[in-house]
Amino acid sequence: MKDRIKATIHNINKIDTFSPYFFFPFILMAYFIISLFDFWRFDLFNVRKSIWPAVILAVLCYYIGVYVVDRKNWTLPTFGLSKLSKFIVHFVVLLTAIGLVAYGMMIAQGMIGLSDESVRRNLDPKLNFFSHLLWYGVLILLSYKMIKEKTMTVKKAIIYVLLFGLVMGLFLLMGYRTPLALMMFTGIIVFHYVVKRIKLTWFLTFLTVVAISFALFGFFRVLMEDTSKEFNTREQPDREHMEEEELEKLLTAEQRVNATPKWILALNGEMVTGHIVLSKIIEYTEKEDYFHGEIHKGIFSTVLPGEQISPRMKVTEVVNSLSVEEGKYITRPGRTTTPTYIGQLFLDGGYLLVAIGFLLYGAIVSMLYNKVKQAGVKSFHTIAYAFVITMFTVSIHTGLLDLIFILMLGFVILASAISKTEKEHIGIDVEASLGTRSLYGK
Repeated sequence: MKDRIKATIHNINKIDTFSPYFFFPFILMAYFIISLFDFWRFDLFNVRKSIWPAVILAVLCYYIGVYVVDRKNWTLPTFGLSKLSKFIVHFVVLLTAIGLVAYGMMIAQGMIGLSDESVRRNLDPKLNFFSHLLWYGVLILLSYKMIKEKTMTVKKAIIYVLLFGLVMGLFLLMGYRTPLALMMFTGIIVFHYVVKRIKLTWFLTFLTVVAISFALFGFFRVLMEDTSKEFNTREQPDREHMEEEELEKLLTAEQRVNATPKWILALNGEMVTGHIVLSKIIEYTEKEDYFHGEIHKGIFSTVLPGEQISPRMKVTEVVNSLSVEEGKYITRPGRTTTPTYIGQLFLDGGYLLVAIGFLLYGAIVSMLYNKVKQAGVKSFHTIAYAFVITMFTVSIHTGLLDLIFILMLGFVILASAISKTEKEHIGIDVEASLGTRSLYGK
């Protein structure tokens, strides 16, 4: 029995943890499967519509995109800009400097989002926008320095970890988890390909610890809210209009949910919320039709002069429009809802847009992966691949609705496209370094 278990673990560890064929679809399916442990929250919010047709379609289209690009060995075109590749690092340094100035101004003005939710939700939008360039620039520069190391000693590895940790700590003060996740997993993927291959069993253990830590961070963030402030009110909608039978059903569902310790609810609270929101989006579109591009148009219109409604605020209005009449807020007034990437696509164009969106996801990550195979793991393409697949994976929950993140994606993809693809550092066995033979069958 022990030998069989060891053999099974050995075979599992042959899988390339961060391959396009495994990492993203694994996290996507795990996210929605774990959301099924709802502890009566689906009853509380009257989840009626199944999300699984949309989820399965998303996974299938993603795999089609990956598989076709892999078999054709397609990569990104250079757009005739290959001569600009020598300026990539200089431009990243400039972005980092801009981000540092913006971050310094936020701290000087006392914009520390960790102090209270009302602060985090009302950070100066311009300074917040540009401050993200700090962690983004540091992430790329540190990763680039790492891949250029001829020999990675334990001392050097510790220094890199400490530098990553320092910048992550700076953005922890803002109260946001997304930059932390992007820095952490991009760094891990670069480490996996450049320094030491991370076995799947190690990664799953690490992922469990990180997921629980992030969930509890969100939980404590809510506990720390100053409820005396109107922005942090926990009041629910007026229930006087509800029939006695409906009200009794709602109160019973609330009692069942409240019987579960709050810290347990917090462990998968984000995933359950994502499931509920996606189900409500599907229900809404069946009644009111799709938005026909308004959500994605809003990503760019929010930077225009005048009062604009952000895409996430529109999503919040959609899901709350179905729940307020039932005596419950899915998202409290003044807050915004993360729609999941499937949800944002579905709200704008239904199953067709979900299929197109995930087909593009698969095609893009596969083209970047092909770039890595061509140029070698010690190239800028590894950083681009790591960042893009991490961003796509995080967007499973958050959606991809922030202009700054889209610009980050655009820059790193373009930088990869125009960078050299000749194999660097003679002697690198790219296939062995990527660990792709067992999945690609090559």
